[in-house]
Parts: sequence; C-alpha cells; structure tokens
Amino acid sequence: MKKRTFAVDIDGTITENGGGRIHLDALDALRRLVNMGHDVIFVTGRSSVEGFLLSVFGGTTKVAVGENGGCITLDSNDHILLGNLDECKNALDILKNNLENVEEKYVFPRMTEVVLQRTFDLDQAREILSEKNIDVALSDSQYAYHINSPGIDKGTGFTEVMKRFSISKDDVIAIGDSATDIPLFKVAKTSVALGNAFDDVKSEATMTVSAHAGDGVLEALDKLAPRLSEI
Repeated sequence: MKKRTFAVDIDGTITENGGGRIHLDALDALRRLVNMGHDVIFVTGRSSVEGFLLSVFGGTTKVAVGENGGCITLDSNDHILLGNLDECKNALDILKNNLENVEEKYVFPRMTEVVLQRTFDLDQAREILSEKNIDVALSDSQYAYHINSPGIDKGTGFTEVMKRFSISKDDVIAIGDSATDIPLFKVAKTSVALGNAFDDVKSEATMTVSAHAGDGVLEALDKLAPRLSEI
C-alpha cells in the first residue's frame, strides 16, 4: 500500500448541519485510514488548537493547520506562526472606522488572524483596504470572514507541513467545501469538493461527490478506495 496524506477541512466537511457537530461516521472512516497507515491532517479556518484537539480525541494524525493556513500546531505548546496578528488587527481597525456592522466573531483565541461575523459586504471591505494600501487577505469560509496576512491561505500553510514531513504533492488528497479550500486543492494531486460546495469550488477540484458534509466524505472515500489499495 502506498501511503497517502489526507488534508481535510472541518466545518461543512466533517460537521453536520453547519453547527459544529462532528459527523461521527466520517470521523471513524478517517481514523480507519490512519489505522491503515495513511495520514489524516485537519486543515481548517478554526484555530489550529481546535484542529489539534480533534486529532487527539478523533484518533487522526496529530498535526493541524489552522487559521486558514496562518498557524500550524504540532503539540500543545508547539506552534508554527506563518501569519502576523498585528497587521490583521490593523486592518480590522481600518474596517471598523470605515464600514458599518464590522464585528469580531466569538471564537477560540487566534494567534495569526482576525475572525469576523458575516455581517457586511466583503467586496466593499476589500475595496476600502485597497484604497488605504492595507495588504491583507480577506476570505469567506461560510463559517466566518477571515483577515489573514498577505500570502497566507490553506495552501501555503499545508505546504509548510509538506516540507516539514517530506510529503509529495502526488500523495496528497484534499477534501473540502468552501472557497478557502481552493488553495489547498492546488497543492494536492487529488482534491474532492463535497456536494454542499459552490460551483466555483467544485470547478477547482479533481473530483466531486453529490452528498453533503460528512456523508460526502464517506462517498469520497468510497470512490477513492480502489486508488488507496494501489501498491
């Protein structure tokens, strides 16, 4: 069996109904992949600590990429910071002073990004920051809006993991559902967009499934099973 590394989003991918409740059958299937000798690494817009804790209690590979690529957690006190929180907070101040309804979202503490409620026009916010020459990345994970340092996304974050553990792109399988997963798809040879993904996300994946969220993960693993048995 050839070892594969699965880069798996969390919200909308292995959660049910968008409420943060884990689809247990999907998690069990991912754990079985690890038991078979593959790696399963969570790559999420949530904090890397949340992703790491899920890996511990879920029985998957104990590495997590969080904050849309801004932070990698390898252990309880071992974090690799790729983004800069201060520049994200500066962008937040600019938005608050120039746009209505800009509110931070109550989330686990972040080390490299700012997380916002989806209560304002994202394109308008990007235009304001551009006019002020503030260079940050604004993205929509469907869970929240995120302010990240320029050049930071799930793809760049996972690339750091690939370098650290000598993982080849040919051996990476990415699974996700939102626009923030597109950069992750680009660093994987195989990428899967779930049924709940928008069309622009599906168009960037090498394969799609019809089922949503956790059920979609199960469908994807079913389709990938013949490939996983390759020597």
